[in-house]
Amino acid sequence: MSGSPAPDLVTASRILVAQGVLDAFGHVSLRDPGDPSRFWLSTARPPSAVTEDDFLRFDLSAEPVEATDAPLFSEGVLHAAIYAARPEAMAVVHHHAPALMPFCIGAGRLYPVTQTGGFMGGPVPVWDSADAFGATNMLVTTMEQARALAAALGDRPLVLMRGHGATLAAGNLRELVFMAVYSAREAELFLRAAAFAPPVPLSAGELALTRRLARPAIDRGWEHWVATLPADAKGDSR
Repeated sequence: MSGSPAPDLVTASRILVAQGVLDAFGHVSLRDPGDPSRFWLSTARPPSAVTEDDFLRFDLSAEPVEATDAPLFSEGVLHAAIYAARPEAMAVVHHHAPALMPFCIGAGRLYPVTQTGGFMGGPVPVWDSADAFGATNMLVTTMEQARALAAALGDRPLVLMRGHGATLAAGNLRELVFMAVYSAREAELFLRAAAFAPPVPLSAGELALTRRLARPAIDRGWEHWVATLPADAKGDSR
């Protein structure tokens, strides 16, 4: 796997499992640094067990570049459609973090209420597959569905999916991990506060000042999460 981003993807997967974002399901991908028409995604294995050798390159039709007999994620189209729609996006994660699920099943709109949630930029959009596709198995398994989800995401970092989960896109892998962790924490804090009173949203001015994440903060989060992983759970990430 020389020259591939697989080691960092292994580490990102382990961090997101440890932080309660990923469980047996969910998947994280990275656009190929040398070819924007390709992205790296693992075969259909749990993120807690995925290894460097499980990551393959895919094209923007979600087809593996190299032939494989390994089982693949049916929702690979989700990653492909977002990379096609968002040229600046370099990393994507789809997950079902329990903290966010209440907002996927009717708890109301999630909006940023703390400094570390300001990157969300305002109320988080919710995509309902039934609006365009009627009754489905609630997964995103066709390119048409994936393109509709990418359109709902737009230029935002996060979109929720009714009855399903959440999807994030970011400019790099560390930023993606930071946003995935802190959007779940934002949802948890929001729900705790909502038990007493409606949470106070960040103002437009506060959102403008907190929406852009500082690289030192992102790197500090990554360093902390890597340091707390068991040694055998890390890729060769630096």
